[in-house]
Amino acid sequence: MLAVLPFLTFCELGASTPSETSSQIQLDVGVSNPTMLAGKKNQINHLRISLTGFDLPKSDRRPPVNTAIVIDQSGSMGGEKIAQARNAAIAAVERLRDDDIVSIVLYSDSATVLVPATKASDRESIIRKIQTIQAQGSTALFAGVSKGAAEVRKFIDGDYVNRVILLSDGKANVGPKSPRELERLGASLVKEGISVSTLGLGLGYNEDLMGRLASAGSGNHMFVEAADDLVAVFQKEFNDLLSVVASEFEIHAKLAEGIRAVRVLNSEADISGQDIYVPLTQLYARQQRYFIVEVEVPGGENGAEMPMAEVSIKYKNLISDTTDKLTSSIGIRFSDDAKVVEENRDLETYAQCAIQFANDANIRATLLRDQGKIEEAKQLLITNCYQLNKLSAESRGCIAEPLALELERNAKLNGMQSELLDLPMEWTRSRKQMIFEQNRNASQQDYRVDSPSQVSPPAVQSSPKSP
Repeated sequence: MLAVLPFLTFCELGASTPSETSSQIQLDVGVSNPTMLAGKKNQINHLRISLTGFDLPKSDRRPPVNTAIVIDQSGSMGGEKIAQARNAAIAAVERLRDDDIVSIVLYSDSATVLVPATKASDRESIIRKIQTIQAQGSTALFAGVSKGAAEVRKFIDGDYVNRVILLSDGKANVGPKSPRELERLGASLVKEGISVSTLGLGLGYNEDLMGRLASAGSGNHMFVEAADDLVAVFQKEFNDLLSVVASEFEIHAKLAEGIRAVRVLNSEADISGQDIYVPLTQLYARQQRYFIVEVEVPGGENGAEMPMAEVSIKYKNLISDTTDKLTSSIGIRFSDDAKVVEENRDLETYAQCAIQFANDANIRATLLRDQGKIEEAKQLLITNCYQLNKLSAESRGCIAEPLALELERNAKLNGMQSELLDLPMEWTRSRKQMIFEQNRNASQQDYRVDSPSQVSPPAVQSSPKSP
């Protein structure tokens, strides 16, 4: 039995008291070791904050979108690449509803607006303009993203899903061009409620720049090796864009006195004393998005209990058009029996921690390979594979199936990557694939689970928002 302090989850709605069928985000707070060893000071533990999106209504109702499609039209995009980029953009526009807003921005030596932000009702005119796109010039990537964001800002609205979608096949060579500069741009747009997704085409683009922009921009990063795959990848991105159920998140964890925050694994966060603030722009239907906070815990006597953290989540529910609030708290206890500590592990939280630790090691392996330290990099990936496989076997039947599959997928992935590190001809492709997978794991990009309505909910209390 897990020995944790009891907790309640509360929900405060913005406009009215919800019915039993109201759609709500599910908040789940866990700790990898609910029982810790007594008499030992400054032990490390891990707090998990998990949010799960609900299903979209069965009706056609969904939040409207406000998106800028930013297309690289530099000379390297000539031929099949630009042709497939046109096809992908047209297919995306055809999926939009009349009340959605779309703009098309092109960039080469500079950035230009082909289609200013407008309602998607005039599809034929928008498509005709897309069909005129040709490839020429250099790659002013920063200017392209900035211009796309400016178009989104024209109609930015909390009731819309606001996103910039960037396609590029090359390295930024005009204007700001470092990964850090693009990362700062992505982070600043998140504060405005605009997310950024990046699609890297072929083997010539800068995956560090594109990956860090998407990560800081709370969007997706995709590696598209062949131009023929562009339409399918654009469709996948729009599947996500059209399934957003909540936005404008304010995630706050307050640690109990004596507990020290060390870091938040693979995620941006603001840590100030006992307070931790984690940014999140949007959540998809049935997506589980979790954050792992590494903490240092002071010692405790055998049998003693200690509060660990209080977590509060505030967000915009795009289906009910309310501002919802969830709160939860969790604690730990101490035992001098190491076997009890081991038996009381929260395997769900432990497995998610393992995936993020392996992801962190995978990032280090990439850097080691860049430095020519192939054997060190390979050993990290082999260790990842072994540890994930071991945990997968130990937790079989004890954790949710999607999480079990993620453990297996990551174990297999690290094993395959370890075999490719010493193949020079494969490194350019392998590196892009590794960066893509690192971003995918850090943001749980494709992690979908049963919606909260399909699982037993926590205790919930609801009340109308104060005027």
